[in-house]
Amino acid sequence: MIHLILAKHSDLGAIAEMARQIWNTHYVPMIGQAQVNYMLDKFYAQHSLAAQLQSGHRFYLIQQNDDTIGFLSVSSANNCDYFLHKLYIYSQKANTGAGTEVFERLIYLINPKSLTLTVNRKNFKSINFYFKNGFRIKSVEDFDIGNGYEMNDFVMERLFSDSPLTGNRQT
Repeated sequence: MIHLILAKHSDLGAIAEMARQIWNTHYVPMIGQAQVNYMLDKFYAQHSLAAQLQSGHRFYLIQQNDDTIGFLSVSSANNCDYFLHKLYIYSQKANTGAGTEVFERLIYLINPKSLTLTVNRKNFKSINFYFKNGFRIKSVEDFDIGNGYEMNDFVMERLFSDSPLTGNRQT
């Protein structure tokens, strides 16, 4: 069973290390080691994660049994429309149903009207995973992230009809 545990500032070092491991396994073939290193330094260093937490991102550790298998982060300006900034699970847990269970838990927890994310256009495995979980491509975007690098992404969105879920939910 999957559990989402709200991360604290003291968990950011572990999240940074998970990101380093996951990105070096998954993204190097897609975007190259130099861009992976740049993006890890820019977006996943502990000080950057702390700034994201300070700006309203909620980080969750993804636990299966007693093992932490990944993390995610979301934010919302209105508690209805959410942006999924990060969803990373160790590759050995891929194709086990864990990712879909994470989405089910997250949706129950936040009860969104919409959930939007960006995904690299070459990340076919993840794109197919998002399609399988009800997302559709909303737009195609290129984001300049500095140092001569771009993120070439699909913006994907999943809309939710009014849900009977109410109240404070926990996983």
